[in-house]
Amino acid sequence: MERVFYMTNIESYNKIFMETFNVEESALHDLQYQGVKEWDSIGHMTLISDLEDTFDIEMETDDIVDFSGYEKGKEILKKYGVEI
Repeated sequence: MERVFYMTNIESYNKIFMETFNVEESALHDLQYQGVKEWDSIGHMTLISDLEDTFDIEMETDDIVDFSGYEKGKEILKKYGVEI
């Protein structure tokens, strides 16, 4: 019998950041927009797209612009019913 493992919201959130920006989990809490080379405008839209797909949401433009860091992202996702 195959076992299916589901990730928690925080595990999914962290995985998206780590894969998009090629950083270790220990670096996430202080991560800010343009804080790493990969978090440029293209990386930002990749992040937003992956978050929207994973959590089945569609963020408003203002929230996409305001999504300036790892911790700020948690606050924004709460507006869409995603508890991290």
